[in-house]
Amino acid sequence: MPAAVRFGVNYTPSQGWFHHWLDFDLDAVRADLDSIAALGLDHLRVFPLWPYFQPNRTLIRPRAVEQLLALVDAAGERGLDVQVDALQGHLSSFDFLPAWTRSWHRRNLFTDPDVRDGLATYLRTLAAALADRPHFLGMTLGNEVNQFSAGPHPDPDPATEDQIDAWLEHLLAACERGAPGRLHLHAEYDATWYQDDMPFTPGQAARRGALTAVHSWVFNGTAQRHGRASVPAEHHAAYLVELSKAWAEDPRRPVWLQEVGAPAPLVPPEHAAAFTAATIANALDCPDLWGITWWCSHDVSRDLADFPELEYGLGLLTNDRRPKDTARALAEAAAADRHTPRPRTTALVVPADPAARSACAPGGPVFDAFFSLTADGARPTTVLDTRSRDAGHLAARGITDVVTPDQVLPTPPGGTRS
Repeated sequence: MPAAVRFGVNYTPSQGWFHHWLDFDLDAVRADLDSIAALGLDHLRVFPLWPYFQPNRTLIRPRAVEQLLALVDAAGERGLDVQVDALQGHLSSFDFLPAWTRSWHRRNLFTDPDVRDGLATYLRTLAAALADRPHFLGMTLGNEVNQFSAGPHPDPDPATEDQIDAWLEHLLAACERGAPGRLHLHAEYDATWYQDDMPFTPGQAARRGALTAVHSWVFNGTAQRHGRASVPAEHHAAYLVELSKAWAEDPRRPVWLQEVGAPAPLVPPEHAAAFTAATIANALDCPDLWGITWWCSHDVSRDLADFPELEYGLGLLTNDRRPKDTARALAEAAAADRHTPRPRTTALVVPADPAARSACAPGGPVFDAFFSLTADGARPTTVLDTRSRDAGHLAARGITDVVTPDQVLPTPPGGTRS
């Protein structure tokens, strides 16, 4: 764990969005980084686009790698550490997959040995190029790559849990070979925690890699169901941080809130700063939090077409680098003195069947019970199943009271709660 919770931002270039790798302008990048550093943040998450960096299975473009190094060096000059997401993958509703995996060359991203080995070479190459940079944190395999493995993706690459686990192990090992001892991990969107047929599992998220990463978006049904200023909406990020610990073998495994934002219109712009401040304050109340990385640095330019409407306004800064109220809320949180979170002594038991993830989704009994306890001030944590947790593990987490959703939620008249 770092001495203090880290604060950073997912870097969205103000010019050209992530297509800036095609017309890389280091002066524009430096101006973006200046506007980020002025907020008092300490790290970035950056996104090479996979088909731009590895357009052929045996070609990793040297010029693209040089541009990535230049960006990392420029960030370091401004006191910003950098986590590199290599497999893009999927960003802001668009997929970015190289031609050697699609159409006439269709290969499964997770089970084809040529794709796996090509990816391993790519990850190892980037990691090795970055290994001597002091401001390089490590590699994240990619941005929410679990979305390629099941529905609702329109053209998924199906795989089993065992195949995904082998894929993760192989690619994280490639990162480690390239840059030993760095912060290498994988990060998935919340279907990992909520979707029963998702082959990327909570156990993998809480076991593979240096720490657990969670991505919190209240447009997953939470804000629609409960409203922007509700306990569930303002505590959703904290819920995912605590839920992720249910599957951690290490009771003190760090958790990175790697992606979180204030999506309009569910969170209107005039309320975004209050939502930001509340989300951060509630996440900081979670023990073992490694860091908070806001999505995202700069707005998407209105000159670019076909983005979902909410994507255009998610930036902390406008497209011409002016800070919004959300930027000031994040900056104030980063600068504030922080207390050590009190232990969460009440454990809410997740259903024993590890496939029953839908119970943890918005509207599920675990979700509803967690927020019922939260509203009552009980500050619950979560465990997977008391039958698989010995007393020593529970004691290490400071748990003194264990409850089930049925003990928390009222039973409907005339029957049991489904």
